Amino acid sequence: MDALRHSVLRLGLGLAFACGLPLAAHALTAPQALELAAGEADERVAQLLQLAASDDARAHALIRALSDESVQVQNGQVLIVQGAEAIDAVSGAVVALGDGAEEAVVNNRLRGALDSALAGMDLLQGDAARQREAAAILQRGAFDDPTPAQLPLVERALSPEFSARLDPAARESLQLAQAALHLASNDPAQRIAAARKLAGVGQPIVKALLSQRLESETDPAVKTALSQALSAVERALSTASVLGQMFTGFSLGSILLLAALGLAITYGLMGVINMAHGELIMIGAYATYLVQLAFRQYLPGAFDWYLLAALPLSFLASALVGAAMERSVIRFLYGRPLETLLATWGISLVLMQGVRSLFGAQNVGVENPSWMSGGITLLGSLTLPWNRIIIIGFAAAVLLAVALLIGKTRLGLFVRGVTQNRPIASCMGVNTARIDTYAFALGSGIAGLAGCALSQVGNVGPDLGQNYIVDSFMVVVLGGVGQLAGTVYAALGLGLLNKLLEGWAGAVLAKIAVLVFIIVFIQKRPQGIFALKGRQA
Repeated sequence: MDALRHSVLRLGLGLAFACGLPLAAHALTAPQALELAAGEADERVAQLLQLAASDDARAHALIRALSDESVQVQNGQVLIVQGAEAIDAVSGAVVALGDGAEEAVVNNRLRGALDSALAGMDLLQGDAARQREAAAILQRGAFDDPTPAQLPLVERALSPEFSARLDPAARESLQLAQAALHLASNDPAQRIAAARKLAGVGQPIVKALLSQRLESETDPAVKTALSQALSAVERALSTASVLGQMFTGFSLGSILLLAALGLAITYGLMGVINMAHGELIMIGAYATYLVQLAFRQYLPGAFDWYLLAALPLSFLASALVGAAMERSVIRFLYGRPLETLLATWGISLVLMQGVRSLFGAQNVGVENPSWMSGGITLLGSLTLPWNRIIIIGFAAAVLLAVALLIGKTRLGLFVRGVTQNRPIASCMGVNTARIDTYAFALGSGIAGLAGCALSQVGNVGPDLGQNYIVDSFMVVVLGGVGQLAGTVYAALGLGLLNKLLEGWAGAVLAKIAVLVFIIVFIQKRPQGIFALKGRQA
């Protein structure tokens, strides 16, 4: 706690130094210089804080010299050594440096204080990240261990003279620090106003602070304000938690949708139980990894755009593998689903071992582009990552493209015709063998797109597909075989249900509950959510 207090004060005084806040304007004296150079640890830090906040040029010069480890003490006199010349830190007079001079020791604690004070000089010169970092530490110190010395600094930094130069996020952090410090005020009105201000901040650290203050508060009016603020913060945290779980559920649902869309074509429309579907997802992920390596080596300046190049290549890689599977093995097994299960299971083992031989058994790293890093913060404590948001949008775009392709194009018409009545489609001149290859390649390519997306949110390894093959089949069966709308409802529904149950019962029990739900649902409605009707059935 003492280390945190000193860290906060150091950064705070660095901010003061940058703002030009003369909290104490006085000339450097010999006792002060000696205490800074050779005093006890606590005394040196305290003296450094005092001198750094002053507007005395000699004090600032001494601090800079101490940071450069060019300060020595000789007969109680503090000297700044510059080459072969020694200057009295107090008077500025040139002094002969004797053999008895001792160097001022700068330990780690004092070094941190020196670095922070000097770094604060450029804090308000356009470096927004530096401002946010300093303000965040001040805020954390105000919440964890508030001290009265922080309040004048925070209020001065928030004054109109300096506030306009602050980064908005840094200004918000300082305002919260100000409210937290006002909670420790002796004025009940200030404590009430601070409690009301903090009531709108849904952050766990605010809840902890309000709870702590409520336990020690004796004024009835202030206790009432603290209780109301605590209730408001708890409601905000509860709302943020539920919304966070729902967003995570939609994110998981979008990933399941991407993984199951290809299977909805190969299994739902073509009747092939493709146990190698997960490995097609894995191939798309590894294609993304190879594109990343190529951009890093040959186009480092365009690295942020490697993902746009990886999308078509991951689709093409998985589609080619899928077409090869269909032409070499699966075309002999149509109408025999159990044989397709065994054959594709063997193919999946071959593909996994091939990837292990080429890339090794360890996971490989795929980096997010800069535009997919970070996130949006809502309600104080709810952060929505950009990579998840973009994947949700990407899943919606892929779904729309597949729906248009199947429902509005000539290829989609042929696919539907062949899967519904192969003999009649063949009699009408449709090359059924070619359509089978196209349809299987399409489903495999969509699996590759799923692998490209999954590479941005998880590990890429030989076993990647095994984590999604069972869930993909559950989505297709639950939604209704051959029904894209059912696939969408099932994927999003299972994602939401799984994450909401996780928050209540834990990950293992949630998975068990979802499986039990699917079993009961299929028993009651074997056709799934959307069953085929009429001549299609």
